[in-house]
Amino acid sequence: MTNRSIHRVMRLLEAAARAWKAPVVSAYAEARHPPFQLLISTLLSLRTKDAVTGAASERLFALARSPAAMVRLSTERIERAIYPVGFYRTKARTIREVCRALLERFDGQVPNNLDALLSLKGVGRKTANLVLTLGFQSAGICVDTHVHRICNRWGYVATKTPEQTEAALRQKLPRQYWIPLNDLLVTYGQNLCTPLSPHCSRCPLAFACRRVAVSRSR
Repeated sequence: MTNRSIHRVMRLLEAAARAWKAPVVSAYAEARHPPFQLLISTLLSLRTKDAVTGAASERLFALARSPAAMVRLSTERIERAIYPVGFYRTKARTIREVCRALLERFDGQVPNNLDALLSLKGVGRKTANLVLTLGFQSAGICVDTHVHRICNRWGYVATKTPEQTEAALRQKLPRQYWIPLNDLLVTYGQNLCTPLSPHCSRCPLAFACRRVAVSRSR
């Protein structure tokens, strides 16, 4: 895949994505939920299926919708609300610590600055960029496992880690695609370009994909 073909690829992705369900955090953004809820939902979504994340988020936000309300909940209460998300006990502690930091350092507001977000315990580059792009519509590229895998499978980048992929995309990907890239590739990766045995025979992007490291497909 080249810079000349990326525009056509993104148009085709946008068309195909209309038939796919949007990621839960993206649905929160489209419903204009505040950045705080996007941040917490993203933390819950790590290593957790979207359906589980969505249900857990709703249960938790029924109890608390602000950092101040969240820290008034016990860790055990948060655990019960978010179960069965992956690593729910660790995430419950992280949520309380993040909320406490927001209150102590940011007047209870989610910062719209990458470095400030990364200073929060448990917030990595994926989470920080997702909050920036979806919560604040700020320029950023959210690279999760789908974005990292697919961009390398296409041959658009050749990187070893999501961090390297983000850096490479910042240099190469046209800026107009920075914000929508994650949404499109998450749904594409869940529905067609799966980690194992991707559906290459019915992929609309097959013309541009180098199929790097694909040993078996459907």
